[in-house]
Order: sequence, then C-alpha cells, then structure tokens
Amino acid sequence: MYSFGSGVLIGTRTDIANATPVNFGLVQEVTIDETATIKELYGQQQHPLAIARGTIKTTGKAKVARISGLAIASLFYGVALVPGQVMTAFGEAGTIPADKPYAVTTANAATAVDDLGVLNALTGLPFTRVATAPAPGQYSVANGVYTFAADDKGKSLLINYTYVLAGAGQRFTVTNQLLGTTPTFSAQFYTTFQGNAVNVKFNNCTSSKLGFGTKLEDFVMPEFDFSVFADAAGNVATWSFGDVG
Repeated sequence: MYSFGSGVLIGTRTDIANATPVNFGLVQEVTIDETATIKELYGQQQHPLAIARGTIKTTGKAKVARISGLAIASLFYGVALVPGQVMTAFGEAGTIPADKPYAVTTANAATAVDDLGVLNALTGLPFTRVATAPAPGQYSVANGVYTFAADDKGKSLLINYTYVLAGAGQRFTVTNQLLGTTPTFSAQFYTTFQGNAVNVKFNNCTSSKLGFGTKLEDFVMPEFDFSVFADAAGNVATWSFGDVG
C-alpha cells in the first residue's frame, strides 16, 4: 500500500473524565519516531556477538496550519478556556480636548486591560507615561482613560492598549503549577490513500514542547512535540493498516 498527505491527528485528554476530543488543527506534518537503545556484546572480533535492545522512546511532532486555542489550552497546558477574548487596539485615533481634564476615553475603556503606549500622530514620537499630573509630552492612564497636560491640548494621538472583548472568542491563563503536573492525552492519527487507510492510536501522551513562530509573508504554523507512554493496562499503541498480507 501507499500513503499520501499529512493525515488527521486528534487528541483526547486521558487525565480527566468525559474529555472532548480535539483536532490538532489541519496538520501539515506528523512525524512519529521510535528510538530504541541497544547494547552490544563484543569479544575479540570487530563485530558484536550479540545485541540486546533496551528501552524504547516514542515521540511525535505535529505541525498544524490552524491555530486552535482549545488544543493549546487542553493538550499542552491542561487548563480550561473561559469566554472573552483579549484584543489589542493598535493605533486608535484620539485628540486631546481643549478643556480640563484634557482626558481621552478610549473606545473600550470599560474592559481595558493593559496600556501599550501613546504616540503623537503628527510626529510619531511617543508620550511618556507617569503616575499622575502629566507635564507636556507625558500622560497618565487609569481604567482606559488617558490624561494629558494642558499644553498638549488639540494634539492628535495614536493609542495602543488591550481590552477584553466579552461574548467573543476565548482565553486562558497560565499559572505556575507544581512540578509533576502533567496533562496527558491519547492521540489518534488517521490517513488514507487509494482506499487504504493507516490508523495509529497512542494510548497515553504528554506534550513536551509547543512552538509558536511568526514569519514575514508566511502563515503561522504551531508545532506540538509529544512523548508516548503506556496506559494503566500496559498498552502503548495500536497500529492498523489497510494492506492485505
């Protein structure tokens, strides 16, 4: 038989009950590596007289084209998503009013999270943040409201900040968990070509690496590295092929 294409990879948490299966997300590449240690017994000749195989390490790597918050949260971090996406307002236009308190209220002030800086829209130069009582060229911010000096009134601004968009998207927080906290999942791989399928199920896995890289004029393709180990019954994997021997 022959096989072609990247196939499908689905993970299901094994450390929690009633886990929802998660598609890793339009996989571009899936690689499974089985690496065994061997021990050679030598006599006086050049080649070994016997070879014994010791431990076997099974690892996998998946490069995906679709960013899945559910896959990242559940399969790598082992945490749950909550409603509401953190968004970034980049270059939101504003003008410092002519009257006190010379404050600009951003469009998403009610759910503002982090200040990311203010630029003078005309010169491109940044304003300097201070705690209170800003002087010319400075600003203070609280709850999404930006306050400036009287001498800067009338100036056009570009404001950058983050805010929570309630009712859209999801988010999760990564906390500093105790050593030994290990989210686990089973991984089911499937691919088919010319009517012949290959199925592989790995009973227990844990992800050892999450890669998230961006590149100019290219798509983001997150990468998951994972290691495979036996379940409580001692089973590691099931390989299934469509060919007939």
